[in-house]
Amino acid sequence: MQPKAFLKKIYKGAIWDVKTEQKEIYLSFDDGPVPIITDWVLDELKKYQAKATFFCVGNNILKYPKIYERILAEGHTVGNHTMHHVKGFKLSQADYLKEIEACHALIKNPLFRPPYGQLKPSQFKMLKNKGYKVVFWDVISYDYEQINAQKCLQNAINNTVKGSIVLFHDSVKAEKNLRYVLPLYLKHFANLQFSFKSLNHV
Repeated sequence: MQPKAFLKKIYKGAIWDVKTEQKEIYLSFDDGPVPIITDWVLDELKKYQAKATFFCVGNNILKYPKIYERILAEGHTVGNHTMHHVKGFKLSQADYLKEIEACHALIKNPLFRPPYGQLKPSQFKMLKNKGYKVVFWDVISYDYEQINAQKCLQNAINNTVKGSIVLFHDSVKAEKNLRYVLPLYLKHFANLQFSFKSLNHV
């Protein structure tokens, strides 16, 4: 059994991709909103009439409300990424839920992505029971890693298929690679007649 198949069995009911025969890609950006970086991402998306899903950290929403409002105003979808970008493996179920519910009070959207991809099976079950929709990804750009930006780009391009949920980060850590990868990624798939959608209908 492949690692992803194993994880899909553990997190049964989580969203990893979108089943479609259309030439659609579902871009997602974690860890924002962040000054300059998130605004730049929004500018790049606008060039291709691209929509995306931003999994926002609640504390960043409070610090940068105007950027958050811009995300919404430009027709993108927002999801919950906890209040303080916490690691699920290190928190009790009760403390983890507090982090999620504090962010939910700001976002009011059931889409949730666990920071670092860390989610205990018991936490996943709890979230499902409370009506949250847990969203993972099937393509990760590794933009946050200290690796060659060209490798990030090729990894993202080579693994993207119809209905892929692609993970980028609008964060300081990822900025250098993201500024190289995102424009070229958008151009590549736009030239192939792909459209870029948000997860608002999932």
